[in-house]
Amino acid sequence: MAGNRKPLRVLGCQSLVPDFSSLAQRDRHVSDLCDRIFKYLSEQTPVDLVVLPELVTIPYSKEAFERLSLFAETLSGISTKVFIELSQKINSSILFGLPYESGGQFFISQVLVDPRAGVVEIYSKMHLCHYGASCEKDFFERGDKLTTFELCGWKVAPLICYDIRFPEMARSLVLEHGVDFLIHAAAYYRDESFATWPHFAVTRAMENQTFLLSLNRAGSDYGGSMFCPPWIDDDHPIVRFDNFREEFRVMELNSEAITQARERYTFLIDRHLKYSV
Repeated sequence: MAGNRKPLRVLGCQSLVPDFSSLAQRDRHVSDLCDRIFKYLSEQTPVDLVVLPELVTIPYSKEAFERLSLFAETLSGISTKVFIELSQKINSSILFGLPYESGGQFFISQVLVDPRAGVVEIYSKMHLCHYGASCEKDFFERGDKLTTFELCGWKVAPLICYDIRFPEMARSLVLEHGVDFLIHAAAYYRDESFATWPHFAVTRAMENQTFLLSLNRAGSDYGGSMFCPPWIDDDHPIVRFDNFREEFRVMELNSEAITQARERYTFLIDRHLKYSV
């Protein structure tokens, strides 16, 4: 868990995903997005990890979901190949979202690639959202296992959108699996539940005293991503992305912030052993 280690540099990409209906348009979108990331990083200090939102390779819509037989990909698909190529060019790991096809079923997944191993890990969304602008249960299957990975001495875990509304998941990742950085990839549409999202993100970070990146896609109906430190106050503010437009931001995680928060505010060790009646 927390301890002294090298700071982790992370690029969060609040990415614009245009509407489209063909594979050629999908492939052009993925290629253009990778070009924009490469251009941005060419003017920055290198990063350890690039993070992209939920289902970043396709529009988030019923119309796109109805075409999953066209848009969904295996781990040998073109989108994964393009992101691996970018990973090699920038010498960084990349965590990106796509509709994943396995055994004739579709999953909402985040895929981790790196310059040497190619595909390293995949996490499939465990909680499917089915209210507001979401109709995921009509098209996708839910994942059935937590996923963690090690990066530069950090223990990292992905969550996807609706996952963040289940406190047991984040608490288990932190306390039982030693995670100290939660990456919450999202496609939060500005429907009736949009205003509640930031409160869940802040609460998950502070109650677990860990870093949390809650990353939405960009656009007039999305935006508002945030990066939460393990303790939030006037001296340790939330890093907020633009409310609408595409924005790339580099964040640096320092493990000392976790250590200090947990030493000063001891609610993790003050938990009672039993809460049931």
